[in-house]
Amino acid sequence: MHLQTFAANTTETDPQKLIDTFFSEYPQNFTPEDEEKIRSAWDFLIGKTRNLKRKCGLPYYLHPMRVACILAESHLGADAIISGIFHNILDVDSECLDEIEKRFGKDVANIAKGTAKITGLKIKSKTLQEADSIRKMLFAMIDDIRVILVKLADRLDRMRNLKSVDEQAQRAVAKEVIDIWCPLASRLGMSDVKSEMEDLSLKYSNPDAFQQIKAIVAQKKAERADYLDKAVKKIYTAAEKSGISVTITSRAKHFYSIYQKMRKRNKEAGELYDLLALRIICQTANECYTLIGIVHGLWKPMDGRFKDYIAMPKPNGYQSLHTTVICEGKPLEIQIRTQEMHNIAEHGVASHWLYKKGTNHDMVKAEDLSIINQLRSLRDQNLSDERFFSELKNELLGDSIYVFTPRGDVKELPAGANAIDFAYAIHSDVGEKIVGAKADGKIIPLTAPLQNTQIIEILTNPQAHPTQGQLLAVKTGKARQKIHSWLTANDPTFIDKEALEKREAEIAANTIHSRQVAEEKRKKRAATKKPEVDYTGKIRIENTTNFMVTIAKCCSPKPGDPIAGYVSRNRGITIHKASCLTYLRIQDVEKRTVKVEWDTGKQKSAKQIEAENKRKEKMREQAIAKNKYSRQR
Repeated sequence: MHLQTFAANTTETDPQKLIDTFFSEYPQNFTPEDEEKIRSAWDFLIGKTRNLKRKCGLPYYLHPMRVACILAESHLGADAIISGIFHNILDVDSECLDEIEKRFGKDVANIAKGTAKITGLKIKSKTLQEADSIRKMLFAMIDDIRVILVKLADRLDRMRNLKSVDEQAQRAVAKEVIDIWCPLASRLGMSDVKSEMEDLSLKYSNPDAFQQIKAIVAQKKAERADYLDKAVKKIYTAAEKSGISVTITSRAKHFYSIYQKMRKRNKEAGELYDLLALRIICQTANECYTLIGIVHGLWKPMDGRFKDYIAMPKPNGYQSLHTTVICEGKPLEIQIRTQEMHNIAEHGVASHWLYKKGTNHDMVKAEDLSIINQLRSLRDQNLSDERFFSELKNELLGDSIYVFTPRGDVKELPAGANAIDFAYAIHSDVGEKIVGAKADGKIIPLTAPLQNTQIIEILTNPQAHPTQGQLLAVKTGKARQKIHSWLTANDPTFIDKEALEKREAEIAANTIHSRQVAEEKRKKRAATKKPEVDYTGKIRIENTTNFMVTIAKCCSPKPGDPIAGYVSRNRGITIHKASCLTYLRIQDVEKRTVKVEWDTGKQKSAKQIEAENKRKEKMREQAIAKNKYSRQR
């Protein structure tokens, strides 16, 4: 009888039969020394819990045994199995940790302590962002990744035995598992645990959809079996001809995967065709690529459905070739991978504790596992378990810390953040009234950096208000902005040094710019300024000033203005501005015009005279053009 069935059987609860069945199910996993140690741990648990019953009426120790089975199925070592047996023992006897460490070692004691710490959390997520923060926080609060593996096994067994609780509790547990533990299992590459927990979560969170999918899959079971058998035989035949030994398994896709496809494509389960999958296991990566060629030779591949996760593994270390082909008119998904890739795909980071095959039972080294090589770049060839997990935590967490409110909500803050930052992360009103803080029940300085997983309680006073010291102490942008705004609006003594320095810099920059603009204008004026000339007030025609002239009243030209003269009948030569419209409208003005200029008392050279004449001529042409435009209007 399979251990899971045996442990769940209410008519047989004998502890000795349970442990005997455990070792009959997993004899290959443990040495005689391991078996003796596990049996001793089991006896220790039974001694503490023999007479305890759970709410459902079953013995307390059945659940720890089932958790140990799940861990054994992942081929974890003796310490992890014992930790699974002890994962809730501190609920029964909170003083037994020292005895556990003395009898079973420091690792087992630390894992038991870590699982108890997580069990005591009020894990609840309202958004995807909160759920991600909780998952990161779980990594932050432990020092041995086996704590997470034990808790995953605990959650999986809880989901398998969720019938005994009420519907509201079922939905709450299902939500926690789908939000927190399934993504965590995925991050660690544990696809077998992830898939089963997803299906069970769907069963309790959306039972109607679960039953609908289950019925459709069951209806097509016989049809599916015949269809897949034909496909499997073709692959076996083709692989044998190529000299490749393979193992092929066929399956329907997981219910939760089908459910996600239904939502994504907005279709009923019966309308989906790509619900079937084959997995081909071979020995080498080169054989994987040969087999993908064989498969594509047997059936036409669908466009855009081939993915090479061997050359480009997923972040969690998953490696495989994926393709979807059209087999007998239906889509068929096929995965191709080596046995080593399959172990990683099924057990993920748990494979770090897999025993090597053979007789020596040495632990697989970290650098030998694809999952670890993909999670981070190994530089130390003798990396220990602790060092490996420490570096993995740093990758997952980055420069953040995760702390709790007294109600159990998780807040993510930058490393170095203090209680003031935390208060503003809760609400601006709390931040403004903060006068003190407690971490895990003990008073701490407001400016002391917070530590991962502390429970922070904020003490407030209605008369309190932000201070300039707080502004200098905070690390988060929100706290800094809120404190700055309050001080600017309410504190007349507040001197905003940053704003002042910024203003002074702007003034200095503007002053320099103004000076530059003024200097450019001065240079421009100097370049265009006409040289000062002393005029005599007389009018010169060529080299003489001895003739009668009349200054026109219509434009009243002044010395220095460009001028033009024409011969009048009674008043000698009349002088106008060269641009004067009255002058330009005189009949036959061109015939009666003479070249005139203001007298400076100096003789001009021929070149100067020529230049002035050209300038006057240009002005005259412009005036004529303007006159024509005026007449047209």
